[in-house]
Amino acid sequence: NPIVLELGCGRGEYTIGLAKNNPNKNFIGIDIKGNRIWTGAKYATENKLMNVAFVRTRIDFIEYCFSEGEVDEIWLTFPDPQPQKTRIRNRLTHPVFLNRYKKILNPSGIIHLKTDSTSFYEYTLEVIAELKLKLLYSTDNLYIHNPSGKEELTAIKTHYEQLFTEKGEKIKYCCFKLS
Repeated sequence: NPIVLELGCGRGEYTIGLAKNNPNKNFIGIDIKGNRIWTGAKYATENKLMNVAFVRTRIDFIEYCFSEGEVDEIWLTFPDPQPQKTRIRNRLTHPVFLNRYKKILNPSGIIHLKTDSTSFYEYTLEVIAELKLKLLYSTDNLYIHNPSGKEELTAIKTHYEQLFTEKGEKIKYCCFKLS
């Protein structure tokens, strides 16, 4: 089955939600904090979700966890926007990370980004344009402009997404290809 990663998955809400909706795909949540992914792993085990796994590792090492072209999709759900200028290289859509993803993503693979951070969203769109990547869809207000047939984009909410939407924050979304 196709492999879908959620990088920086936190408690695994999105990994679990996607897995429930897509039983013919395998979902792997990745996070450095074991206490976070324990919540999702426990839920998946107790509910016998056979298409879910979690890996505790740094995203810096992602290219060593999967074979070339093995991954079909990557989800970045509410990653730390790393707003300080000195931390730009730590943004999960920085070219350094995109090059890591390119090694494991199959040529038709897609990257999804959901964020509440306007500056991180705009930064990502700039990187996509500068690298001449294929932008498939983008919106600065997902709950108003949800693409047809993609209801899971708003039906599944992470802990942070729940907090941000309750405060009235607009959720930004884009998806793109690296090739």
